[in-house]
Amino acid sequence: MLRKFAAAILSALLLSTGWLGMTGLTLLVAFVPLLWLSAERDGSRRAWWGMFGWALLTFVLWNAMTVWWIWNATPVGPIAATLASTFLNMLAFMAFHTVSKRAPKALAYTLLVAGWLTTEYWYTTGEFSWPWLILGNGFSHDIRLVQWYEYTGVFGGSLWVLLVNILLFETLRSPSRRRALTTAAAVLLPMLLSLGLYAGYEEPEARARVTLVQPNVDCYDKFAAGTERQQMENLLELAGEAPADADYILLPETAVPGYWWESSLRASDPVQRFAALLRERQSGAMLITGANTLRHYPAGTQSETARPYEGGGYIDIYNTALGIDSTGGVQLHHKGRLVIGVENTPTWVFDVLKFLVIDLGGTLGQIGIGRPGPVFEHNGLRTAAPICYEGLYGDFCGEFVRHGARAFFIISNDGWWGDTPGYRHLFTISRLRAIEHRRAVARAANTGMSGFITARGDIGRTLGWQERGTLTDEVALDDRLTFYTRYGDYIARIAQYVALLCVLYYVAYRVRKRNYLVD
Repeated sequence: MLRKFAAAILSALLLSTGWLGMTGLTLLVAFVPLLWLSAERDGSRRAWWGMFGWALLTFVLWNAMTVWWIWNATPVGPIAATLASTFLNMLAFMAFHTVSKRAPKALAYTLLVAGWLTTEYWYTTGEFSWPWLILGNGFSHDIRLVQWYEYTGVFGGSLWVLLVNILLFETLRSPSRRRALTTAAAVLLPMLLSLGLYAGYEEPEARARVTLVQPNVDCYDKFAAGTERQQMENLLELAGEAPADADYILLPETAVPGYWWESSLRASDPVQRFAALLRERQSGAMLITGANTLRHYPAGTQSETARPYEGGGYIDIYNTALGIDSTGGVQLHHKGRLVIGVENTPTWVFDVLKFLVIDLGGTLGQIGIGRPGPVFEHNGLRTAAPICYEGLYGDFCGEFVRHGARAFFIISNDGWWGDTPGYRHLFTISRLRAIEHRRAVARAANTGMSGFITARGDIGRTLGWQERGTLTDEVALDDRLTFYTRYGDYIARIAQYVALLCVLYYVAYRVRKRNYLVD
């Protein structure tokens, strides 16, 4: 019993390090203790439930150790995230365990790999999406070893983790020279390839000069009544520190206080004041900032996410990125990947389960959903402004690039959880987006971590927790498309079909065996 308990704890610890500011290389051995626990049990129902318990302990601990910081916003948050994520983890692993006791080993291992990738893909495509613990995200601190993400995306990292664990377990269980060499090659060859890609990468010569603004406003105080004027003055003062030759000035998500009608944005006070600042400084820059915007619909024409408006008709509330130039022209991008329990809560769910909704300030319930891909055009350049949570989605960010974006300007408001691994890992995940699409990243946070990331994933200058100020640097502009940008999450899409075929084969195998047609 003690050995089994130690194995479950060890797997949870090895799974967690990449999300806690350490290396993710422990992922390459993290499933070995769990695979040992599975192999030690027979095919009885009692043994199945025993394995269920050990796997449940492992995945609950992994989730708890890596999302505990949500507690700072709400006690319900980490519990809900752990339950949802653990369910999918258990679905994939227990399907493998069940098949491994009743069918060929090759089928069981194939189902483990394909099933795990499939459940990870569901993280990214479901209405309630939480892709934080995709295994490939665990290498955000090991970017020199995963440069091949430009071909595979993070699902390639998940595939690598699962294959290496299986090979290593089989080598330890039945040692042989051939198995040892195969396992070593599976570990080392991707690393060596990555180091070669890292050393050989050449940045394009085109550059844009970008100023990041971190206003350091408390995330909860930000939405308090009566603070709008002070917040605007703070933003204008910091934006005024940008050099006259800056091409872009980047402010955080929802930086502009208040709610603004999209039909009259150009004439709104914030847009006019920002445009005036650009003119006074004789700046040719575009200022990109976050804001809450409103869109009105006459009755009968409303969207699915619209809510009744007291003045008649319906309105959508959008979390929006605004691109403002010196003439007062405004371009918009509505946030398309919404935070579960905060921005993405269907009305009936919000009404019934309001007491469970995570309160991160601002607008609660279901807000409007934007489409992926809109880019900001300025002085002949196209750039993208993903908003906070959108930076977790590789293929979603790829849509911006496929529309011509030559750099990512991520705006965020990620200080809800205090000085914890949460905002730091959210920043480092941006390094993986940079590698996948070979696009440099400039990231402005309200408070948390702002900074620059190269297309190789290297971190440049940063502003840390509770630092107020600006940073200016040059950002490389690329127009090449990576293999991953072109084809997106193809590994995960293929995995869905493979998982389905494995299940169908298993059913057919069991039917034949019951009919004594299989030995």
